[in-house]
Amino acid sequence: MPKLFFEYAKLLRLPGLGGLSLAPVFGALSILSLGVKIDYIDILLMFIIGLISAIYSFVSNDIIDIEIDKLSEDTKKRPLVTGTISIKSAKIISILCIIIAFIIAFFFYYRPHISFYLAILSMILAAILGTIYNVYGKKFATSSIVASISESFLVLVGVFLISPDASLSIFSWVIIVLMFNQTLFMTAVIGGIKDADHDYLLNVKNLALKSGVKVTENKDIFLPNSFKLFGFSLRFSSAILLFIPILFFNIDYKIWQIALLLFVSIFVLFFSIKLLNLKNLKGDNIARFAGIQGILRYTFVPFLLLPIINITNSLLLIILPIIWYIIFTPLSGMKLFKNVM
Repeated sequence: MPKLFFEYAKLLRLPGLGGLSLAPVFGALSILSLGVKIDYIDILLMFIIGLISAIYSFVSNDIIDIEIDKLSEDTKKRPLVTGTISIKSAKIISILCIIIAFIIAFFFYYRPHISFYLAILSMILAAILGTIYNVYGKKFATSSIVASISESFLVLVGVFLISPDASLSIFSWVIIVLMFNQTLFMTAVIGGIKDADHDYLLNVKNLALKSGVKVTENKDIFLPNSFKLFGFSLRFSSAILLFIPILFFNIDYKIWQIALLLFVSIFVLFFSIKLLNLKNLKGDNIARFAGIQGILRYTFVPFLLLPIINITNSLLLIILPIIWYIIFTPLSGMKLFKNVM
């Protein structure tokens, strides 16, 4: 039984779900500035929707990528490849995720208003785009953009399920773009580097290979300047986005809050530069960097929301993915600070 639990934990990417489930939560919190009231039950429900959306994405991706996963040392031990979990079981999990998400939406939030219908439309579009990415993601270079748009729609799910009048705040718009940037960085940059040693074997088309990323037989990796610039631009533009509410909308940030925004921006940029200067894929190098980036990817938003949520709630949003990761990684039979994608 413990071994089977480990296998399901790997299939669901359990250690990373604490952070990967937050997009609808961020969307809901973003409209607090409009005077909308949100309780902790709403936050929990948004988290569950985000959680099962992430599980659907991972499980359906593993179903589709079984043959590709057999070619990489990092993925050939996944449960569907080894057969410890059947494809039928994985399909059932995927279908249940979709059903549960819509049950939550209709049972707790149904109302005959455009806001609810926009929430359902956002859920449908997020699922469709996520599925398109999983099915065709290896066949066209810009597929990571599709996955990133899907993540942005999950933010809108949180906004529209909670909003009484379908209004978006400046925080909503900034978070939507942040989620797009962060997902694009994780899928196109980190995913492209991580899989560069085997993607070319199946003629996979992605931005990394298209730009000239190459891996030698000794696992040395070459990242062209154009690819480095692309990756750094995503991170730098995300850092700039954090200051838009301050610079253009006169949102009342305190000095220490601005200092925190600046600090977290520099911190994330530092680790991004370290990643983009990676020289080889030997050992756990890329897995460790991917794990760190997976944890850092959502640190921007809690600091962005400081004027409308107190420091305690902000820290909870930052600590939750880390504590979740630390707790569930050993329970998943994996090592800490490895890949949480």
